[in-house]
Amino acid sequence: MAGSRVATASASLEDGWDMWKLATAVILGVALSCQAERPAQIWAETSSGPEVSSSVDATPVVFWLYDPLWLMEVPAAAPPDVDGFDVLSPPGLPDVVNSGEEQPQTWNWHVQNTDIMQGYPSFHAKYSGANSLPPGGQIRQTVSVDLYAGVRLWSGAEAHIDGLMWQGFGLHNTLGIDDYPNGEAYKAGTAYPRLDVAQLFIRQTIDLGGEQEFVPADGLTLAGKHDVSRLAVTVGRIGAIDIFDDNSYAGDPSTQFMNWALVTNAAWDYPADSLGFTTGLTLELNQRKWALRYGFFQIPAAANTWTAEDALFIKPGYQSIQAGDGHFWQDWGMAVEFERRYSLYGHLAALRLLSFLNQGRMGSYTAALAVPGIDIKQTYAYRRNYGFGLNLEQAISENVGLFSRLGWNLGRNEAWMFTDINYTASLGLSVNGEAWRRPADTFGLAGVISGISRANQRYLEAGGTGILDGDGALTYGWEKVLETYYDFPLWKNIHLTADYQFVADPAFNSDRGPVNILATRLHMEF
Repeated sequence: MAGSRVATASASLEDGWDMWKLATAVILGVALSCQAERPAQIWAETSSGPEVSSSVDATPVVFWLYDPLWLMEVPAAAPPDVDGFDVLSPPGLPDVVNSGEEQPQTWNWHVQNTDIMQGYPSFHAKYSGANSLPPGGQIRQTVSVDLYAGVRLWSGAEAHIDGLMWQGFGLHNTLGIDDYPNGEAYKAGTAYPRLDVAQLFIRQTIDLGGEQEFVPADGLTLAGKHDVSRLAVTVGRIGAIDIFDDNSYAGDPSTQFMNWALVTNAAWDYPADSLGFTTGLTLELNQRKWALRYGFFQIPAAANTWTAEDALFIKPGYQSIQAGDGHFWQDWGMAVEFERRYSLYGHLAALRLLSFLNQGRMGSYTAALAVPGIDIKQTYAYRRNYGFGLNLEQAISENVGLFSRLGWNLGRNEAWMFTDINYTASLGLSVNGEAWRRPADTFGLAGVISGISRANQRYLEAGGTGILDGDGALTYGWEKVLETYYDFPLWKNIHLTADYQFVADPAFNSDRGPVNILATRLHMEF
């Protein structure tokens, strides 16, 4: 039966395959071009001939052709970390500092707790549908507690577990806004506390030689020395966005921006269950100025539901839970990311290029229009969805950072795990309170604009529903979000945040909204 489905849908599988292979080849090509030092430097080290002088210095031109980011690498007045260049850590690994005083850890444990109260007053709406945000106003609360523990197994190997407790509901059970306003609101709300093993994995770090650096501890890392040039292999139950699409200024909803589109790329339908985790394998090659990552992940057998291990790990269990993984070689998600770290006028920056591809038994927006009741499940066949993302972070000064994300996906087939968004752009600032003599405070301001493909629009106009949207009708408009927050410490590691979000055309519908959303967040970690 499965074989016949694959044969029937083989043409649709080929639609995205060539494009994704091309994008992957480009990312790999850029990565390989950065493995060596600059050509003039290599020539100087390998040439045995006499030194040739010239009145014309062609080095900048050669450098630019070989490495376009060279022109932006302006050394600071004082020599920084290594050879005049500060080393930024790749996502999935913490910030690094060169020091011989820190001691490696054989085990560690950490705890974090985040409580969010969020609500909005009534707003204008011409009509509402099954997934519409109720126009009368709501207040909801979410609570999460993570207990992290790690142990060193053998040389370079670590095992980590993240035990998660969550309780509460997002606004309208996490429906009605595609750039959803609460990154701590899971798609599976619960009236009483539930437990799950969110992450359980082994990471093997293979040092490749050369200079070393000390990697400090965090919730999913043991402190210890590693070569700057290293390969990290992670296998187990993991969070894809903990490794890919990281951003120093916008990536953690427990301490930074809360909106989903400011936590990760909203156009990346990243592999995950209803809590944001799944089984997978990742490879991370880190060098002094760049990193290359690859990930292969399982996806749930049904859209927006649980993976197989959730049926085992969630306690107390649900009376009826739809949990399971698709066929291992037929239902999966892949991602490739290249990261380039550089310095612009002495300020650190990073640029990341992401390419992703998902395959599974998905519905087609266009095919669903011909089905009675717009039931997209009746159109299921093996299909692919691919897309791309761009992620920038740039320090402007010692206390101010700029960030941006761009994302796009094919938009022909239904979203499976994250949002219904097909293209998105965000831009924001993060400001440290040192400027007003409060160095532990942070102020953030960012904007997001997101849209959907024409096929997706027609599907929603006809009354279809997606993961987050579906008003029964649609007068299309780009969904636009403005978020600002102020975070400050109450006592030591306990922080309080005030957050405001303005959402225009929620769920891409100009007949509804705008919505004004207020929130407070209490966060503790040690």
